[in-house]
Amino acid sequence: MRRCRWGLKWRRLPEESTRAQRGAFGEDLAADHCRGVLGYREIVRNWRYGRDEIDLICLDGEVLVFVEVRARSEAALVSGFYSVGRHKKEVLRRGCGNYLKQLKNPPKHFRFDIIDVSICKGGRGELRHYRNVPLFHKHFSVQRQ
Repeated sequence: MRRCRWGLKWRRLPEESTRAQRGAFGEDLAADHCRGVLGYREIVRNWRYGRDEIDLICLDGEVLVFVEVRARSEAALVSGFYSVGRHKKEVLRRGCGNYLKQLKNPPKHFRFDIIDVSICKGGRGELRHYRNVPLFHKHFSVQRQ
């Protein structure tokens, strides 16, 4: 886990923000963190296929990284990391598999990360990055149809 306050330091979320605004704010912070701090190359944001959505898809060197961003109030009872339960992981696994299937040459290595954005009073965001979260079983492979 990596914690940091880097990102859109000058930008704050208004107190009367909607859930969609909090989500977009968290994704902006996470994307800036991935590019600026981690050195990832962003491929796509909010990739959709049917009902599936992946918040961020990036490259970390030659490793494809699927990123789930969870923006929550600092007063939330459950952190963003623990809010990704079994059902959400199944949905994410299906989405990642669909993304990989559409690629002509899928990468040899890919992983799943979670970025937990805690929105503090005053509208600032604090990030926690969880790298290589178990999502795929060890025999997972891309099956083309």
